[in-house]
Amino acid sequence: MNIAILGATGNFGIALTSKLLAYTDHNLTLISRNAGNKFEDNYRIKSKSIDASNNIRDLNKALENQDLVYCAISGDYIPVIADNIINCHPKRLIFMATVGIYNELENATHLNVDNEQLQIPNQYAVNLIENSNVDYTIFRLGLMDYGDEDDYCITKKGENVKTHNTTVESVIKIALEIIDNPQLYSRESISITKKE
Repeated sequence: MNIAILGATGNFGIALTSKLLAYTDHNLTLISRNAGNKFEDNYRIKSKSIDASNNIRDLNKALENQDLVYCAISGDYIPVIADNIINCHPKRLIFMATVGIYNELENATHLNVDNEQLQIPNQYAVNLIENSNVDYTIFRLGLMDYGDEDDYCITKKGENVKTHNTTVESVIKIALEIIDNPQLYSRESISITKKE
């Protein structure tokens, strides 16, 4: 399988890449603004230094023949990046966003989009993806830290979320499950947060 990771040089991108290299035989295209400085190409890795927010032509070329695209980018430009990804017509997309974009946080309402303007770009990006024809899964994540891969609870869109912390390992675990079974959580938005 060919997998592209956008945001490959961030903390999560590096952790996901390490896991995929260690436990699978998938081919990886690692994309970030400075991926070429971080990764060396080899028989399984192709690094692409691309700014996904303003270089649609190179992004489109990098995403050709990819079976799955994982977007691990955050920030104010995430709606532009989401739109650029949609216009590349990926076969399968996992897109990281934040919990609270549907005002679903029960015990941390100050982090819901109605109370936290920093959530607005995430909400807009997810709305673009949900209204596209892309076969997506949205990961809505809380504050990320390292921990137990089994310390998670999945809630679907429309359900309240009680916690706002997430382990890196649990997100990687669910991502690997989708890679092994692409129909899992197809066209769904799920939160992955720690158990209570």
